[in-house]
Amino acid sequence: QVQLVESGGGLVQDGGSLRLSCAASRSIFRFNVLGWYRQAIGKQRELVATITPGGTTNYADSVKGRFTISRDNAKNTVYLQMNSLKPEDTAVYYCGAGIAAGLPRYWGQGTQVTVSS
Repeated sequence: QVQLVESGGGLVQDGGSLRLSCAASRSIFRFNVLGWYRQAIGKQRELVATITPGGTTNYADSVKGRFTISRDNAKNTVYLQMNSLKPEDTAVYYCGAGIAAGLPRYWGQGTQVTVSS
């Protein structure tokens, strides 16, 4: 079993920045699937950004150029730097991890991000 704990969410104004962190209870190097997902009220959970063990990143079109995902294997932590935030970025952000391809097997409890206009 793996525990993922997110932190860093909060309330920010339109155009502001936040940095989310996800600390894992075990080594993250083993995870082939590692990333951030979000779910807004009334919408399905969607992929925001992922990062492979080799450091290759993938982003949703809606956040490209504004968000940056990174990982620190020594700290078992993955980050999401969010710049130029927009009201439509408001959602609960979840960290997800897994070994097999596809949806993550392990999820954090989520952290709320609210962007006011």
